[in-house]
Order: sequence, then structure tokens, then C-alpha cells
Amino acid sequence: MNRRLNVLMLVLLAGAGIAVSYFAEQAASPRIAAEQRASQARELLDLLPAGSYDNHPLDQPLPLQHLVLGNSTLLGGYRASRAGQPSAVLLRSQVTGYAGPIELLIAIDANGRLLGSKSLKQGETPGLGGRIAEQPNGWLQGFAGKSRNDPADNAWALKKDHGQFDQMAGATITSRAVINALHDALRYFDEHRDQLLTGAADE
Repeated sequence: MNRRLNVLMLVLLAGAGIAVSYFAEQAASPRIAAEQRASQARELLDLLPAGSYDNHPLDQPLPLQHLVLGNSTLLGGYRASRAGQPSAVLLRSQVTGYAGPIELLIAIDANGRLLGSKSLKQGETPGLGGRIAEQPNGWLQGFAGKSRNDPADNAWALKKDHGQFDQMAGATITSRAVINALHDALRYFDEHRDQLLTGAADE
């Protein structure tokens, strides 16, 4: 009898422990989700100037999924607004670098000017193309303020390709790929401005 009682007590204690763990996990889930969302927001929204938006851009995703452009692919994006007016878009772009895919985040203001860009994922050679992941990134900052036609289309290239831009030292392929992705994103924004900023359907 005592043995059965001991077994029953162990089963009850194990059940109670499982129940406590379950309810503790359920209670913590919203906090964990909020922390994950805050971390994602810090990573994705730091390209936008302070005070340039008052919405939650991550709650306004753009209908872009694996949209193939000339040299890159748009994986998705978000719209930022202030006082109900669109102020910028964030585009996630993927382009093929020297060692594989490079995922970029590209911020463009409502006038079609590049606010900034950064690498989200990459596997380029450390010390060469891998420097694309450095933050802050002086080379990427050199593109801020540019637009689709500033400089002209044919100047959106490395100087060695008769364009306007310097390359990262020792990283020609990576530099060329990133320039192409930035220009692709600016071109797409220019051609789909109303759709990206307001959600209006293309005619």
C-alpha cells in the first residue's frame, strides 16, 4: 500500500511540475515575443532618421515577396509614415556577391532619395567583401542622398567600370553587386512610388 501511495505521490508531483512549467512558459511568451519584436525593430528601423516616422513600420509590410529585378531580388519591405503621411520605405534586397547571397536593408525617403543601407546577412570573405557587414559602414554611407537618376543610370557603377563609385578595397565583386542592388531598389521605387507609399494599385 505504501508503495502505491509513493508512486501516486510521484505522479502527482510530476504532473504539478509540468503544469507549473507550462503556465510559466505561457506567462513569459508575450514578454519574449515583445523583446524579439523590439530587437527586430532596432535592427530594421535604425536606418530611419529619428522623428521621421510615428507609426510602427513593421506592422505595415509591403506586398513584396521574391520580386526579381534586373540584378537583385526584393524579399519584402515596410512603409514608414508620420502624421498619416508616408515618409519612407524599407526594402529588403538580396543580391549575389562573391561568396553567395548578400541580404541588404535599403531605406528610401518619399522623394526617392537613399537614406541609408546595411547588410543583414552575408558570407563574403572576412577582411575583404565581408567588411560590408561593418556598422557603421563608411563605404555604404557614401551612397546616402543618391537617387535613381543622381547620378545618371550609367554612372551607377564602379569607377573601374566607367561609373562614379569607388569599391571596397579588394572586393570588386561584392562592391559591384551591392551597387547594382541599390540602383535596382531606387529604380523600383521610382517606377512604383505610389504603390509603395500609399498602397495604390499600379495602373
